[in-house]
Amino acid sequence: MQPLPVVLTTLGALLCAPWVHAQDAHSAQRHGAEAAQPASASSPYAGMQSRAIKALSPQQIVDLREGKGMSLALAAELNGYPGPSHTLELADRLGLSNEQSLRVKALFAQMKNEAMTAGEAVIAAELALDELFKSGQATPAALKAATAGVALAQGRLRESHLRYHLATAEVLSPEQMAAYSCLRGN
Repeated sequence: MQPLPVVLTTLGALLCAPWVHAQDAHSAQRHGAEAAQPASASSPYAGMQSRAIKALSPQQIVDLREGKGMSLALAAELNGYPGPSHTLELADRLGLSNEQSLRVKALFAQMKNEAMTAGEAVIAAELALDELFKSGQATPAALKAATAGVALAQGRLRESHLRYHLATAEVLSPEQMAAYSCLRGN
């Protein structure tokens, strides 16, 4: 007996084939034969089937492994709480003292290390969720546990980034905080 994913894939291909050909013919009628493309090319999921982890793009995996911000701290950033990375980029314009600069560099290094570890946890949780479906073992209980694992990993990563915005704000003066907001366009 074939595993459920193989059966579903085969069944899906058989059921979709007539529809795909009908769509191609309809497109050729409306836009000319040169405009007709396979339906898979216009699918919002085109190309995602070959991803190692379906829910994460290769770039997202790289960013998670490198501890990048990925807009996870916008709640802080856009409400006037500076991040260590951008604070270091603007150090001269903010007039950071040597002591402030050293403190923010230390915060950035800690954040990066923590975010890389948390990013690996997100990747692992997404992989586990993906494998659950790929193996045909998805059940409501398994799904609940796997999605809770993804949510927990994502929450820890986001909290980490946000916490370092709070810590950076403690290093800067009110004038530097205001300058940071202006310089970042907030």
